Amino acid sequence: MTSFATGRMLLTPTDRHGPARAARLRALDLGERPDSSYDDFDAFADKVAEATASPFSMVNFIDENRQFFAGLHTPAGNCRGQELGSAAARGNRGSRHMARDHGYCPHVLVRRKALVLDDVCDYPRFAGNPVVDDIGIRSYLGAPLIDRTGTALGTVCAVDTVPRPWGRAGLDTIKSLARELVCRIDDREGHHPLRQGRHPL
Repeated sequence: MTSFATGRMLLTPTDRHGPARAARLRALDLGERPDSSYDDFDAFADKVAEATASPFSMVNFIDENRQFFAGLHTPAGNCRGQELGSAAARGNRGSRHMARDHGYCPHVLVRRKALVLDDVCDYPRFAGNPVVDDIGIRSYLGAPLIDRTGTALGTVCAVDTVPRPWGRAGLDTIKSLARELVCRIDDREGHHPLRQGRHPL
């Protein structure tokens, strides 16, 4: 999909697998639920932030139309955290949605492989994304969550408001965290705890 904002061309990849992904997310009961149901996903986002030394991190599930932050870590009292909260997650871990043409997770989803952007402004395709001006995002590190059925459910990602060299260590870390979370989701499905109304990871 091609769109325009502030005079710059934005390229959001076409997602042919959106309907199948949405059906899979529904089967896993990974849509929007009461906020307390996502404590484990928030804890995992906290783990991602710690492992990558990042101020922001997310567990992001994506359907045909929008992104949903099931797990969210923002720095307490940070003005950028408030901006991210306002634009994407309302800061208090309440509403957690973001438009599909915002951010870089949709690119990871369609590519089905990790994406490392030390400085998003170095890449014309990514520099015009709304999160650059609206939130101040300058670097991104993300990996896809591909479950046992081969469905890319979403992403695990870390972002920063300053350019940073993620390096090979950062790439290995985010890929390892994605594999860990997928294993937990697959294991959880096998034991059917969702039928009991919980989201343990």
